[in-house]
Amino acid sequence: MRMKKIKILLVDDEPDILEFLSYNLIKEGYEVSTASNGAEGIKKAKTEKPDLILLDIMMPEMDGIEACAEIKKIDSLKKTLIVFLTARTEEFSQLAGYEAGADDYITKPVKPKVLMSKIKALLRLKSTDEQQQFIELEEFIIDRETYKVTFNGEEFMLPRKEFELIALLASNPKRVFKRDEILEKVWGNEVVVGGRTIDVHVRKLREKFGNDRLSTIKGVGYKLNA
Repeated sequence: MRMKKIKILLVDDEPDILEFLSYNLIKEGYEVSTASNGAEGIKKAKTEKPDLILLDIMMPEMDGIEACAEIKKIDSLKKTLIVFLTARTEEFSQLAGYEAGADDYITKPVKPKVLMSKIKALLRLKSTDEQQQFIELEEFIIDRETYKVTFNGEEFMLPRKEFELIALLASNPKRVFKRDEILEKVWGNEVVVGGRTIDVHVRKLREKFGNDRLSTIKGVGYKLNA
């Protein structure tokens, strides 16, 4: 029985980049579709339901940050990975990307082998989602199948990385998870992220669940108080 191919959607306004990336991804065995701007990318994502989206930032009609935020609102795309592939290297652009719900941020130019390695690392992380499907604590219920977090009876649909972070911390409440371990288990040890990335995601979780639910252990990492 032939395995279903992994679908990747490329969104970039430069035809040469779309052609180059498509060639390398197809060569690796992925099923590839393309879009030339954020608005078109959202339409294709809705109909094709890709496993992963490679998204540029600077595009006409709708930029990548806005497109990412809109895609994350669509229930059927909650499990879709979104990776920014862009020439924008400023820290504020990276933070904006993660705030919008991106799973990774890769700067151009990038060598094909490096890009393929990062994509494989992200897809491996996605494939382990089923390992611990359901976590129930005193106030939290975390369901990996539906990507829902229930806190004090209220349901929350979180962006992927926020969900992965709270699920990791909840997997062993009161244990202190070191920053390096969080980066490896949530973002993957082959994925390079900015030093403030974890802090941004912790802040977003505190906004939803309260400052007292997540503790910072200075110079070490974070733990969940549950």
